[in-house]
Amino acid sequence: MSKATIDLPPKLADVYSPPRGSVKYRATYGGRGSAKSFTAALMAAIWGYATPMRVLCVREFQASIPESFHAELKAAIASQPWLEAHYDVGRDYLRGANGSEFIFRGLRRNEQSIKSLAKVDLTIVEEAEDVPETSWLALEATVFRQPKSELWAIWNPRTDGSPVDRRFRKEPPESALIAEVNWNDNPYFPDGLKALRERQQRLLDPATYAHVWEGAYLENSDAQVFGSKAKVEPFEPSPRLPEWQGPFYGGDFGFSQDPTAAVECWIRGDNFYIRREAFRTGLELDDTAPFVIGAIPGFEREVSRWDSARPESISHLNRHGLPMARAVTKWPGSVEDGIAWLRSWGSIIIHPECANMQREARLYSYKTNENGDVTTKIIDAHNHGWDAVRYAVQPMIRGGSDQVFGVL
Repeated sequence: MSKATIDLPPKLADVYSPPRGSVKYRATYGGRGSAKSFTAALMAAIWGYATPMRVLCVREFQASIPESFHAELKAAIASQPWLEAHYDVGRDYLRGANGSEFIFRGLRRNEQSIKSLAKVDLTIVEEAEDVPETSWLALEATVFRQPKSELWAIWNPRTDGSPVDRRFRKEPPESALIAEVNWNDNPYFPDGLKALRERQQRLLDPATYAHVWEGAYLENSDAQVFGSKAKVEPFEPSPRLPEWQGPFYGGDFGFSQDPTAAVECWIRGDNFYIRREAFRTGLELDDTAPFVIGAIPGFEREVSRWDSARPESISHLNRHGLPMARAVTKWPGSVEDGIAWLRSWGSIIIHPECANMQREARLYSYKTNENGDVTTKIIDAHNHGWDAVRYAVQPMIRGGSDQVFGVL
């Protein structure tokens, strides 16, 4: 008996490797280029090759077969000669030589049609973000009638608290394999999409780019601390030119599950620049200096300013690779003052290589009240890199020198 080897992105392999019927749900969400739809189509085709199955492929809106999951399945089957030989792929149907059958339906106004389907072994919900609660209720009452029935959901998050978000992220069901996958989780990310992603990273506003490519909710940018101030653009500082001021180095120690973060910043004209970053969760203090120096060359040769909450940690850094590490002094309102200072620049330019700073720029937010109004209170999350940035330029934030703030 011949065997076939299928290479999948690791996160998706974790979802689809367990055998059929071992779980009831498999759900993958994230941005463009993650291969989540193609992988689901490929695995469904493989399962239909191995065993006769009825596979129901649904989305909320489907006016025609070309608008369905049919195209994704067709591409997945064409990628493997042995699958291509097994399946009869018609313009509006897809059948296996062993009797496997793929059915394509739109959920909107088709609840009764869905309920009448019998012996469905696998249900795939594509673009699941668009599926309302009423459709989910009708669907789930139908699809688990076979001994090994499963439901797979695939979506790009848009709204925090949407029906699919509540089902699989807020309150994930038992017997489920769920994973967030984005373009950087896909080792087979194609060059054509790479060029498109980089172009849209430059052209789109950060919130839209993050939704399309990074799997972020498409949220109200008014709640984002830096909003449209933060932009992603390539640049290279020229220290020999007087218009480039810097580098300014800062660091924030990790606590428990929070990452240790360090940054390299510059100033030029009306703009503030973040060129390099070092982020790692679970980083031991003994490993901090080598890790930061490896990610940010030259960090050890200049003054770097760190959170003063752990003076013994700064003393340790001084003795183990970062002799110029210094503690900052905090004051009432220092966070708000630092944010206001950073927002005073024309733009905050983040280098494309600084993926964690881009993510924090998107997620660092003000609280909203019960009415959905943005308040002035800052959520203490997704701010480790931004704390490091504030520390790096603390003397300028208050308009004084290190001695004014008691930093020795």
